[in-house]
Amino acid sequence: MLAIAGGKGGVGKTTTALGLAAALPGKPLVVDADRDMPDLHALAGVNPEPGLDAAVRDQSGHGQPCPQHDCRVLPAPRGDAPRTDRLLNRLAAKHGGDDGTEEPILVDTPAGVSVDAAAPLQAVDAVLLVSTACAPALRDAAKTASMARAVGTPVIGVLLTRAVVRPPGAGDLLDCSVVGCIPSEPTQPLESHRVQERYSAIANRLREAAPAEIGCEN
Repeated sequence: MLAIAGGKGGVGKTTTALGLAAALPGKPLVVDADRDMPDLHALAGVNPEPGLDAAVRDQSGHGQPCPQHDCRVLPAPRGDAPRTDRLLNRLAAKHGGDDGTEEPILVDTPAGVSVDAAAPLQAVDAVLLVSTACAPALRDAAKTASMARAVGTPVIGVLLTRAVVRPPGAGDLLDCSVVGCIPSEPTQPLESHRVQERYSAIANRLREAAPAEIGCEN
């Protein structure tokens, strides 16, 4: 289970979750863990219900099909649902493909350094940071990286959005590798072939570097 995380809102976490899901094998499950500002369902074009809490309660958890991005989507839990890390732990315990094999789970997490932002980081196997290349966003991403490491979850890299080159020192600041850059697209970035190719390349790197963490072991 891989968290897509970052310190600031609007840096492209949700877009990245769907972009990587489309590039990974099988039918990955993309989960919205942001109950305060949920937007995964809107971007994916699925209904906001049933959410993560309902899926866990009903012993299902396969999510709604999202043909556009070749994945399945679980919208955010209700505000009064149990803690997100508990829901994710229960989801991971039952999750599997139709043939019994595990498929990737990507978790779109809240921005910031609040308790709600930290909770899902405790339940995942690893964290992929997402940030724009500007200094304030990178500093906020560094706080998210510290929060993940404080709860014992490794950071496997950072993906830079709205960028074509890697700013010097970004990897050093975040103490992880830069896995790639996603160029800026003014509208509908996930429909851009250039963006799709970048996400495919990044997904291949993640599969090679951390197959267990994203559920892509051979």
